Parts: sequence; structure tokens; C-alpha cells
Amino acid sequence: MRPRAAHAVRWRFEDLPETHFLDDVLAGLSRPQKALAPKYFYDARGSALFEAICRLPEYYPTRAELALTRAHLDDIARFAGRGCELIEFGSGASVKMRLLIRRLQPVHYVAIDISQAALQRAVARLAREFPRLQITAVVGDFSRPIDLPRALGRRVAYFPGSTIGNLLPQEAEGFLHMTRGLVGRGGAMLVGVDCKKDANVLHAAYNDARGVTAAFNRNLLARMNAELGANFDLRRFRHYAFYNASRGRVEMHLVSLLRQRVAIGRHRFDFDAGETIHTENSHKYSVEEFQAFARDAGFTPRKVWRDRRALFALHGLRAA
Repeated sequence: MRPRAAHAVRWRFEDLPETHFLDDVLAGLSRPQKALAPKYFYDARGSALFEAICRLPEYYPTRAELALTRAHLDDIARFAGRGCELIEFGSGASVKMRLLIRRLQPVHYVAIDISQAALQRAVARLAREFPRLQITAVVGDFSRPIDLPRALGRRVAYFPGSTIGNLLPQEAEGFLHMTRGLVGRGGAMLVGVDCKKDANVLHAAYNDARGVTAAFNRNLLARMNAELGANFDLRRFRHYAFYNASRGRVEMHLVSLLRQRVAIGRHRFDFDAGETIHTENSHKYSVEEFQAFARDAGFTPRKVWRDRRALFALHGLRAA
């Protein structure tokens, strides 16, 4: 008989009115370079497609980060400290998070994610696996200030998966500064960062042979159709990802295959053949580049753990 959980999952809902999606889409498609925010990838289907991407042979970040977490788990645990309040940006039923929970024995785990569906799946699994763990699930945009309950222990923020690379450099520094305020003096942060590497490795990771990343990218159009009443024809757009060496980032775009007009309610948007919607950046950083961001945001870099091939890094930062 399965033991009854000692703590029910507590839910908090930040202000995420539906108009944010519509307003952001209308503003993004009105720019000279049409663009959409990558946070809108993650509806239920988008979240499932991203989980499939993480299992692809070409997509190294998930495996590299898991390998370094396993290899350096004792040192990571010493840095973070047992009995902390563990805050994860993103929903965390991953193997990495479960390893950390077992080792750190946090007094409280807080998961913050913009996708309620993904968050529900993650915290339900963690509640089953760790019935004594106190869990708070926050549905919200973690790039904005989040109001959390009073801290139950020294706060350690965890931001895995190189999601910080989706932010522009100035946004990344701002996010780190916000997190510095969240964890408070004496708190800490663990941040996954994708390292700079050969462009061929990056190209394969974002242009997989099965086309899962392409489906993930085009699903953003399907979401706009379903939720905003748009009339995008997914067959008229193709996935395009490339490494922009001058900016140190992989860019993902959706390319219009012909001259066309798309409607979203009463709004009309014209596309030339070859015109793109810029849907995501994934910045790659050297250790020195990222540590400079951390210092400017009020953190003191203390630790860097890397996988054997130095594809990926986990940074340990102390709040100064």
C-alpha cells in the first residue's frame, strides 16, 4: 500500500492574464524583424515535444548536464548545503532534480513554471517519490519578480538546462540580479550554461534528423491558431536554425515559404517569401563570460563543474 503523502502540494498562481500572449504576439509580429518570445513554446504539446528533444541523440545538453551532475554530486551538495529551501526555475521531475532532492534533503521545494500542465506532471511525480517533501508549485513567468512564501531555510535557486541562454545578455544579467534578491544574502544559485563549441555540434543539436525540433518550432504557430484564432498554415513555414558566431548564439526562425497574409482576429500580417519569425536564441558562454554576468548581478562565482567533454557547465554562485 502506497504511503499517504505528509504534505499536499501547495499551488500559487501569479498574474498571467490571457491577453499577455495575444499582446506579445501582436507586438512581435509588428516588428521589422518579426519575433515571438520562446516562453510561448510551452503549451502541453510544446512541453511534450521539448521532452522528446531532450532524448534525441543529437541534443547533447541534457545528457551532458546529467553526466556532470552525477559525477560531481557530492561536491554540488556540499556547495548547496543540506536542509536548504530549493527553488527551481522550470518544472522539475527530471533525473537531475531527483538526484539533488535525495542528496540535499531540502526543507521546502518550490517549482516555478509558466506551463501549468508541465508543472502538474512534475510536482505530482515528485510528491509520489518524496512524500515527506513540502512542495509549492508556482504557475508564473519566472523572468518577472515572483512573490514567494516566507523562506523556511537558506535559499538555493536552481536554473538548469541552459534556459538562461534563451535570454539576451542584458536580460540574463537582469534575471541574475532579480534572483540575487530572491535568495537573499548568504543564499546561492546553481545555473546550467551551455558552453561555446564547434558549430557543427550546435547545428546538429538544433536540426535533428527526426524533425522533432522543427515540429517544436512550428507548434508555436499551431498554438496561436488554437488559442488566438490565427490562421497560420504550418505547411507554409519551415524550421531554420543556425549558429550566429558574431553573437555567440544559436538562432531559431520560422521561414515563410511564399508570399502570404496571416490573420489573427481583425489583425493582418503580411509575409514575403523567405521572411522569418525569430522564435528563439540560445546563447553560449565561456566560463569567464558567464562569471562576469554573475559578478555584475551581485553574485560571487565559487564553483564550476563541467562534463568530460566540456560541452556544458554548472556554475555555483554565492549571493554577495
